[in-house]
Amino acid sequence: MVAGSGRTKKPLLKAGCKFYNMSKRKKKFPRVRGVATNPVDHPHGGGNHQHIGHSSTVSRRSPPGQKIGLIAAKRTGVKGHRILYSVRGKL
Repeated sequence: MVAGSGRTKKPLLKAGCKFYNMSKRKKKFPRVRGVATNPVDHPHGGGNHQHIGHSSTVSRRSPPGQKIGLIAAKRTGVKGHRILYSVRGKL
C-alpha cells in the first residue's frame, strides 16, 4: 500500500484550495463560459440574455479569433434522427 493514497479523496472545501490545486497543474480556474462574458472578451459574449445569438458551428477556414464553438462540425442536432425517419418510412 502506498503512503498517502487517500489524499485525493478528501473534498476541496474552499474555492481557493481548488484554485491553487489547478494552478499546480497549469490549468485555468475558474473557467468562465463564453456566453457569460462581454462581447469584447469572447465571440459568444454580450446580448440581453445569455445566448450565443448565431450558429455555434464555425468553418475550418475561419481566422483564429473566430474559431470558437463547433469547429468544422459534420453534423449537429439530435443524434439518431435518421433512424427515426427510416422507421417512420416503413410504417
